[in-house]
Amino acid sequence: MTRIVAVLVHRHMADAAPEGVDPARFLEAVAEDTYEMVAGLDLVTPVLATSVPGLDDIVWPGTEVITIAEGEPLKTTLARLKADQAAVICADAPDLPPLLVGKLFRELGRAEITICPAENGGAVAMACALPAPEWAEPDLDAYDVVKDLRAQAPGPRRVATTPGWHRLRTPHDLARLDPGLEGWESTRALITAR
Repeated sequence: MTRIVAVLVHRHMADAAPEGVDPARFLEAVAEDTYEMVAGLDLVTPVLATSVPGLDDIVWPGTEVITIAEGEPLKTTLARLKADQAAVICADAPDLPPLLVGKLFRELGRAEITICPAENGGAVAMACALPAPEWAEPDLDAYDVVKDLRAQAPGPRRVATTPGWHRLRTPHDLARLDPGLEGWESTRALITAR
């Protein structure tokens, strides 16, 4: 079985840049950290799906970089991924534990879509078999994406959840980063250097 994990990058993911930090550099740092976590996973192929140009330098050689439109529906992005299963992770979760990515795929044994909810609404990540279910119109920035998807689904058991995590959407969210967790080196260096 082939599995892709795509790191999703949109411009608004720079909104958490703290005062004194260039938003473009901040976005590059969080995207790089999220990508590095994904690239270190076993049995998956990392992909970068981005509406922000110039991020090719943060990925390892040979990694596919998919250019998407700003605001492109997630279903359109999923249709461009070539694998049996795919997970999409928002780039503004640079300290996401790899274990949660594994849980996304494991839950696909009992559901068609798995969501990792985000604190304060939205989702950090989702996974599904490809092609994505026809009934689903996922939006990881929707406030209650799980409720929305369950309302779209032919039955509520088609959508599973994993333990949640956080996304960096405002400068206040930086306090959620756990200094005890490994990873997120680029983000850590950027916010401690200011």
